[in-house]
Amino acid sequence: MQRNQHWRRRFSSDSDVDFGEDEDEEEEDGEEGSSAARRMRMKCLSCKEEYVDRRAGTCRECYEEAGETEEELKREIDDLKSKVNFLRLLCTGPNFVTRPNTSCFSDVVLVASGPPDSANLQCNSPSIPAHRAVLTSRSPVFRAMLENEMEESLTGTIKISDVSYDALRAFVNYLYTAEACLDEHMACDLLNWENSLPYYAFAHQHGAKSLLDAALSLIMDNMEKLSKREEYMELVEKDPRVW
Repeated sequence: MQRNQHWRRRFSSDSDVDFGEDEDEEEEDGEEGSSAARRMRMKCLSCKEEYVDRRAGTCRECYEEAGETEEELKREIDDLKSKVNFLRLLCTGPNFVTRPNTSCFSDVVLVASGPPDSANLQCNSPSIPAHRAVLTSRSPVFRAMLENEMEESLTGTIKISDVSYDALRAFVNYLYTAEACLDEHMACDLLNWENSLPYYAFAHQHGAKSLLDAALSLIMDNMEKLSKREEYMELVEKDPRVW
């Protein structure tokens, strides 16, 4: 009986030791696991969200978004450079053609050509420099000309008929800056009998004498056609001189 008691005490003692060792091993495994988990969890430098990756410092979503933002900024910078280059060339005046080696030299030019009997026809009038990228992005007409195998695309020269040099220059400037600067003489060049009534009203309101006289002359020459229009009767009520 004493022998059995001794065996039970020994078994109990051994069991306690074994169980303690197992608990220690489990604790060590738990600490190593939590430490590994802490090492695996990272925080994105951009959005500050946590993610699991040892090698990266930015999450995938932020990385892709940064790439898209970079492309947008590059396009904006290219667009602004095109505007600056055009305005620099524009400021040089008609003599810009003598400076072909300038860093802001354009890749396409526009030429104004009036009708054969027009006083605005200038065989040696200066061409207006521009950039294909800007023209195609601003106008579907220019896009069709310059993105297909047409004469304008092959030669790099766009001829605009029935327009003066000043009017064409103002138009190209508007494509670049979204600002229109139309003076009185240019308005006279764009005047015809169909728009003579609103032009006359505009000139009368703003005191543009040259435009007023030119519009009134056209109204008088085309009285038979214009007198049938409603806007003509409204204009007569305001200014009896057109009667």
